[in-house]
Amino acid sequence: MTARRAHMTARLAFPTLLAAAIFLLSLGMTAMAGEPSPPARATKAMIAAANPLAAGAGRDILAAGGSAIDAAIAAQMVLGLVEPQSSGIGGGGFLLHYNAVTGAIESFDGREVAPAAADGDLFRKENGELMSWPEAASGGLSVGVPGLLRMLELAHRKHGRLPWARLFEPAIRLADEGFIVSPRMAQSIAGNGDLADFPAARAYFFDGGAPLEAGARLRNPAYAASLRTIAAGGADAFYHGDIAADIAAAVRGAERNPGAMTVADLETYEARQRPPVCATYRIHAVCGMGPPSSGGLTVLQILGLVEYFDIAGEGANSLAAVHLIAEASRLAFADRALFMADSDFTDVPTEGLLDRGYLAERAALIRRDKSMGKAGAGAPPGSNRRAYAMDGREHGNSTSHLAVVDAAGNAVSFTTSIERAFGSRLMVRGFLLNNQLTDFSFEAEHNGEPVANRVEGGKRPRSSMAPSLAFDSDGNLLLSLGSPGGSRIIGYVTLALIASLDWQMDPQAAVALAHHVNRNGATDLEVGSALEALAPGLEALGHEVKIRPLNSGLHAVRIVAGGLEGGADPRREGVALGQ
Repeated sequence: MTARRAHMTARLAFPTLLAAAIFLLSLGMTAMAGEPSPPARATKAMIAAANPLAAGAGRDILAAGGSAIDAAIAAQMVLGLVEPQSSGIGGGGFLLHYNAVTGAIESFDGREVAPAAADGDLFRKENGELMSWPEAASGGLSVGVPGLLRMLELAHRKHGRLPWARLFEPAIRLADEGFIVSPRMAQSIAGNGDLADFPAARAYFFDGGAPLEAGARLRNPAYAASLRTIAAGGADAFYHGDIAADIAAAVRGAERNPGAMTVADLETYEARQRPPVCATYRIHAVCGMGPPSSGGLTVLQILGLVEYFDIAGEGANSLAAVHLIAEASRLAFADRALFMADSDFTDVPTEGLLDRGYLAERAALIRRDKSMGKAGAGAPPGSNRRAYAMDGREHGNSTSHLAVVDAAGNAVSFTTSIERAFGSRLMVRGFLLNNQLTDFSFEAEHNGEPVANRVEGGKRPRSSMAPSLAFDSDGNLLLSLGSPGGSRIIGYVTLALIASLDWQMDPQAAVALAHHVNRNGATDLEVGSALEALAPGLEALGHEVKIRPLNSGLHAVRIVAGGLEGGADPRREGVALGQ
């Protein structure tokens, strides 16, 4: 089966590197947005990841004959150590896999789930008021059952080449011997004041009460021990036995916001394979993750709307391009707020949201000379528009993304998260637990109508993660791409895809391009970028404009004649490495 046929079917249905040396490399790779370096190049295989130590581990696995899945697992285990604020085994993620032999595109769902005892009043205080997001985020109440390891195990059983235990060796060695705290990790520790309120986190991330500084050497023997147990016993060693018992005890016994997670919640967790969501964009096909992530559908909706305009002719950083993409984003985010949630609990009109006729109707609402302001949701085919109330809550999070292509041409696009920086703040056996349940709507009903993304036991909260794969007009894999960034992920990934497919930018230029994002509200322009000069023009068109940091972490690998090119977001400290 070709990639294009797989797409249509889906529519239908370096441990050898020294830590100090890599630390210096990370400093050298961090640049100002808008100043892209040349892309990394390789002839056989490549990985782009958010930390040089993680990318090095993945590169070494690829060099040892490992698959794209093998490299992603090894890199993730290192990320949980050297970038613990963003992801880890106490969280979850979504992964797309492309099989170069069959052309099959598979999506793996490792999203966290709400404990069985959770209900629509999870974030309601005793006085009847809803918690604020900061009130809810720390402690046990916000912790979802972690899904990462079950998902990676499932993917490895299908597509791994090297033994499971081999993939844990780089992270175990670094945890035992120590690694150099990066500038970003140090900044994250210093910038999250309540982290010190949690004893285990305080003991690990602080030295004598002071936040760890960049350049410090940090060991994590507890994490090494956990990984040894999981390497030997598989994911079962995490979801059963002592580790599971300690996770449940930490959640239920949390001094702040104790939760209701049980060992049974962990023992019964299942990773899922789901159909990817795919659509054509001009001459290309683009595939992403479907519900419970909103990322794939919303990215594809935005692309489907801007396809009615000559974005290529407008050019990057032009007033017209920013305006048109913002207007398309308004419409897509309106649909996202009403319809998108866990499809195991909610009837998400996936096909209707990508229906060409529906998108044409929505695109006709976009005017070149005036912003529509706040958009309303549409009525895609197969939807019951009156079944659910709008849910427009948005907040940021801390996440990570890996892009991998192996020597056989197989590819992975993998977004992984514990939600905000340092998740719930609860630390168990050397790793942090997520606070992903705050991605649910805090309201179960609005104006008497149920909210699709309301809390329910066993349900997965709506995500914005948008791991993506793009294909050329012949169905050949072209690009693996994704980003962290909360609900702004959608805007970051969409713009990088447009930069790659319409403006023909190399992956490094595409991920470094100045950001503009609209989530059906203000149009955000990246501070310090050339886009700031567009603010008066956008305001004249009716946009509310906000100038602000837009800290993405895009990573991409592109297939080109003779090999591969990689890009790592200069706003963070990642690299692309290959062979």
